[in-house]
Amino acid sequence: MPDVVTLGETMVLFAPREAGPLRYVSEYRLKFGGAETNFATALVRLGVSAGWISRLGDDELGRYVAHNLRGEGVDVSQVTFDAGGPTGLYVKELTAGGDSTVYYYRRGSAGSRIGPEDVDAGYVGSARWLHVTGITPALSETCHAAVEQAIDLAREAALPVSFDPNLRLKLWTIERAREVLLPIMRRCTVLLGGREELNLLLQVSHPEEAAERALADGLVMVAVKLGADGALVATPAEQRTVPAYAVPRIVDTIGAGDGFDAGFVAGRLMDWDPWRAAELANAVGAHALTVDGDYEGYPTLAEAEAFMAGHARVTR
Repeated sequence: MPDVVTLGETMVLFAPREAGPLRYVSEYRLKFGGAETNFATALVRLGVSAGWISRLGDDELGRYVAHNLRGEGVDVSQVTFDAGGPTGLYVKELTAGGDSTVYYYRRGSAGSRIGPEDVDAGYVGSARWLHVTGITPALSETCHAAVEQAIDLAREAALPVSFDPNLRLKLWTIERAREVLLPIMRRCTVLLGGREELNLLLQVSHPEEAAERALADGLVMVAVKLGADGALVATPAEQRTVPAYAVPRIVDTIGAGDGFDAGFVAGRLMDWDPWRAAELANAVGAHALTVDGDYEGYPTLAEAEAFMAGHARVTR
């Protein structure tokens, strides 16, 4: 059984071969991506076993996703191939500066049909950690129920539960997001969120306020991702800002936040203190920025540690 379990939808990605408005792009590469599988893949690279609960379409694109995740070492034994919905799609649009816009084609997808029946009690209960995001409950009521079921099982087994809001306002309004995600957040133990999304979700103006609000709501640890400013890590006893690592050139920002989450969770599972775990998280996120793709740039633990020690530069 894997050390870490996560659940959610992963979609096939059409990645443009050049930057610019999609109306002028004619060539794409077939890839795939999803916050939870990015996270799981990064964990496996760091030497932590990870399993993914989901549904994929009973189609060639679904088998493409499962085949490649299995090749990355992610446990896909809890993935159902669902004939009732296709594998979701999304298309990425890139700017010359590395920023990206994503267009989703996921309504009615197999991933939106994930439900509590897909969450096996023995599978979750035998893990050491559960990770959930705010994307999954935005997809459907059954997906929301599946996340709640997973958290119930993790709490029964006394597992730490990390939560990344991964706020997606293309999927729902901020009002509905608050209504659903804040109760989920309060049932978790570790919050891993970006500065802007936490400001919106928690209705605060500063990372310190977000951390204080989350700790007051019962979480035991908070890491606020600050981009080039690093990360603010807070416990009830202490707050510290952990500096970011510089990278030669930002190629693609998608996947950096998921890599941060994986680095932080891996560090905690290795019994590192929260600030050292955030250093690893920053290193994983930095590697992700240098590669065109959601997960391709994640480092191994040896690569990340060498980078953190200043003995290597990001080369991929």
